[in-house]
Amino acid sequence: AVGHGMEQSFLGEVMGVARDFFKLPLEEKQKYSNLVNDNEVRIEGYGNDMVVSEKQILDWCDRLYIIVEPENRRIYSLWPTQPPSFRDILSEYTVRCHKIANLFLQNLAKLVDLHKDYFVNMFDENALTYARLNYYPNCPKPDDVFGMKPHTDASVITIVFIDDNVSGLQLQKDGVWYSVPIVPNALLVNVGDVMEIMSNGFFKSPIHRVVTNAEKERLSLVMFYTMNPEKEIEPLSELVDEKRPRRYRKTTTNDYIAKLFETFARGTLAIDTVKI
Repeated sequence: AVGHGMEQSFLGEVMGVARDFFKLPLEEKQKYSNLVNDNEVRIEGYGNDMVVSEKQILDWCDRLYIIVEPENRRIYSLWPTQPPSFRDILSEYTVRCHKIANLFLQNLAKLVDLHKDYFVNMFDENALTYARLNYYPNCPKPDDVFGMKPHTDASVITIVFIDDNVSGLQLQKDGVWYSVPIVPNALLVNVGDVMEIMSNGFFKSPIHRVVTNAEKERLSLVMFYTMNPEKEIEPLSELVDEKRPRRYRKTTTNDYIAKLFETFARGTLAIDTVKI
């Protein structure tokens, strides 16, 4: 997406505060740690993803994961105070991205012959937007490790702002991996698993991964749009008929996100656990 209305200078500021955060000393970043009681990993905070087995393949990635919407769910103790402009810039980016997300949701609804606000109206005041800031250091053995292993997103849709200095994101189609081209100041929009389920497979949540780079570091800022944690997720009745029977089991947002983190750690796909 290139017609998003965000100025190049503003996007530069967004990437700048992300880069400045990851350049901070480790002890400063660990003030926002995702570790609770030294051993329990929570979703929000700074650090790595949870480890579920000694055989698990780890990713070459540092990350900061925080809830940005709604405002009353923000845990500001996990929002960096350095650099000083971090909070203001991420807050503005959140507002501007929300408008883009709604526009995409309206167009997806029209593609399946639903009222244009059908998907938008499914997001109530308890719907959550997560921001994930990723830092991929240059890697001495890029052929041996992923920046992020193959996965799909547990969101309805995902908006990704990619560092335009170095590529690394790849999508899988028919078993072949394709590099996502670098388009300066563009945003990438992914369909998430929840949209695949609700559309009864009309839209597909793409499998994607991040490869590492021997010479260059890489950053990205990812916004995951999810519905109310208690909301039930299942194929919409309008998109199920004799020709296209129900293809996915019912779940909830909370249960599905928990399943995603579990399967991601194991290197499998959450979407496969709800297919009929």
